Amino acid sequence: MQERGKTDLRRHFRQQRRTTISLAAAGILEVALHELPSRVPDGEWLGLYWPLADEPDLRILAETPYLQVALPAAQADDGLAYLPWRPQAAVGPDTCGIPAPLEGPPLNPEAMALLLVPALAVTPRGWRLGSGGGWYDRLRADPRWRAVPALAVLPAACVTPELPLDSWDVPFSGWLDENGIHWVDRSPETIARV
Repeated sequence: MQERGKTDLRRHFRQQRRTTISLAAAGILEVALHELPSRVPDGEWLGLYWPLADEPDLRILAETPYLQVALPAAQADDGLAYLPWRPQAAVGPDTCGIPAPLEGPPLNPEAMALLLVPALAVTPRGWRLGSGGGWYDRLRADPRWRAVPALAVLPAACVTPELPLDSWDVPFSGWLDENGIHWVDRSPETIARV
């Protein structure tokens, strides 16, 4: 892959996702509905996201009985926080203008079983290219949040061999696409190579 800046890559993968999401969306949702409820133990929370243009919409997971779902809310002074959410609950724009819960205490990372995060691209080692706001990177810079398994969500066509990295990038535990959940090997040998 030729060296291109993240801005060019965002443009490229945004277009790639746009052209493939209509074919991939149903498969991504099917994988999520089949695989995720059993991965969230009773009393723990699944961190979801409010989908923006061409991002896979997984909000139907919130209708799964006994599955507790939380949405992120960007807060200007406090960074990203996850708040409990149900489909009938009121939402309003957060600092970024994205719908987020209006009420409820922020959840601690220890309460979270798994985070799902939209992505423009991801590498087989778990490096994610997002929209560029840095909200998830800042959240996951905290070791307590980094300990929560996190999956990038995107079409398989947006998995790429490599991406340019910045010092603040934190690798993800894997990714979810229309072909399944793909966990990244985090053995000491693999981490040393990352």
